[in-house]
Amino acid sequence: MQDWQRSVIYQIYPKSFHSHAGNPTGDLLGVVAKLDYLQWLGVDCLWITPFLRSPQRDNGYDISDYYAIDPSYGTMADCELLIAEAGKRGIKLMLDIVVNHTSIEHTWFQQARSSLDNPYRDFYIWRDQPNNWESKFGGSAWEYEAQTGQYFLHLFDHTQADLNWDNPKVRAEVFKMMRFWRDKGVGGFRLDVINLISKPADFPEDDTDGRRFYTDGPNVHEYLQQMHREVFEGHDLINVGEMSSTSLEHCIRYSAPESKELSMTFNFHHLKVDYPNLQKWIRADFDFLQLKRILSDWQTGMQAGGGWNALFWCNHDQPRVVSRFGHDGEHRVVSAKMLGTALHFLQGTPFVYQGEELGMTNPGFDHIDQYRDVETLNIFRLKREAGASDAENMAAIMQKSRDNGRTPMHWNTEPNAGFSTVEPWIGVPANAQTINVASQLDDPDSVLHHYRRLIALRRSEALMSDGVYRQLLPEHLQLWVYVREGDGERLLVLNNFYGSPCEVELPDDVISETMAQRLVISNYPDCPSRNRQIFLRPYESFVLHLTD
Repeated sequence: MQDWQRSVIYQIYPKSFHSHAGNPTGDLLGVVAKLDYLQWLGVDCLWITPFLRSPQRDNGYDISDYYAIDPSYGTMADCELLIAEAGKRGIKLMLDIVVNHTSIEHTWFQQARSSLDNPYRDFYIWRDQPNNWESKFGGSAWEYEAQTGQYFLHLFDHTQADLNWDNPKVRAEVFKMMRFWRDKGVGGFRLDVINLISKPADFPEDDTDGRRFYTDGPNVHEYLQQMHREVFEGHDLINVGEMSSTSLEHCIRYSAPESKELSMTFNFHHLKVDYPNLQKWIRADFDFLQLKRILSDWQTGMQAGGGWNALFWCNHDQPRVVSRFGHDGEHRVVSAKMLGTALHFLQGTPFVYQGEELGMTNPGFDHIDQYRDVETLNIFRLKREAGASDAENMAAIMQKSRDNGRTPMHWNTEPNAGFSTVEPWIGVPANAQTINVASQLDDPDSVLHHYRRLIALRRSEALMSDGVYRQLLPEHLQLWVYVREGDGERLLVLNNFYGSPCEVELPDDVISETMAQRLVISNYPDCPSRNRQIFLRPYESFVLHLTD
């Protein structure tokens, strides 16, 4: 088993993590200043969302120079210091790069748009007439370029032009850039929407939005195998692929060792269980049975196929999980702990998003002027034009917007939650006065200390990494119960996802009075002895190690 299969990765959204310079946005030296905290927490690797040069149309996911640090985050010297100081603490740095597309401000695109016969023209995808594919941010996926009279493809914002991966010169430039950062000392790569890089040559019309044609496209595995040969092979790197609208079968291929592609994959199917009829921008409760079913299917499927999951509830594109699947009121602390336990005992590599270890909540911004996210602002405009009321729009946005996860990290009770000495680029939630690092460091019963214990357990409980997953009571409307099994031992993981108590009887082949029991972790301070008949309090969660 690889080291990264027993690791925990911490995701940093640097714009909102900490401002060392006292600016509205965070910076790389702000991350350096908090490395001792991250070492104390126990994480092995930092995934930092893009800090390369960018016009910031999509918060850094529109890169204009792959070899330069965006001035808002610092300098190349700051980056080198971060890599070195993290390494001294036994922490790797994972670079987040976007190679499906670039900003239209990138020199490649500026050259490409200048004339039809420019050598960089074929670095992007051009057509005389657009097909009917839709951008993931709304509207057409094609933008007209008046200077040359053609349309270019952009699966995301119209300022993010898709690269033409069928051009071997594009692949050569991408791999050259990745080797540059590898040789700088980064410990791996997080590859944004990497399964979208291969498009069908005929660009067929579609009766939906086109994603079925470009998702896990015709040459994607060939291109990732080439990336592995030219960048990863022979180096100790953690390589994570973000997979948009993917399938289990493809993710097994992406992450199985014999495929020689990636270490692990992100998929998002479990984070669409509050999308009624797959419609994101509608306020809705989550489907608990569907959540369990999806996560369980991916556990058993990836195990059977030899793939590896990247486990996560939150990231910079998602709402806060305690507001989404837990309770952000009176049960916030126990539900945040429960959600952490439920995820960390699955097979895969857990990711902790900044503030998740505190139980940070959605901010509750109730006016569109409080939001900064391009997707959110586009959807508000499009739905308003389609006749939706502002009240209906805001109800969905308050629940679903990516900005829910992008508010500043809560460090202490000082102004701006200790994030910066000036007003941040986006508002600080009012509850930062009570939910912050300083107040939880000295509280052994805090969400923070619970996460620290979960991270430490990943190294001491071998079954968390290699035990076979088996779900119990799959149709239970309130509990998610599963075991991780090995030779003569198992971890029994029980999670109450709701605010009402619940009693359940477990099969006698799972737990009995003759078995030796050891309490591994619990989210309540007291945890009575457990047998087949088990009573769980609101949002209660605990794990038992059982030996036959």
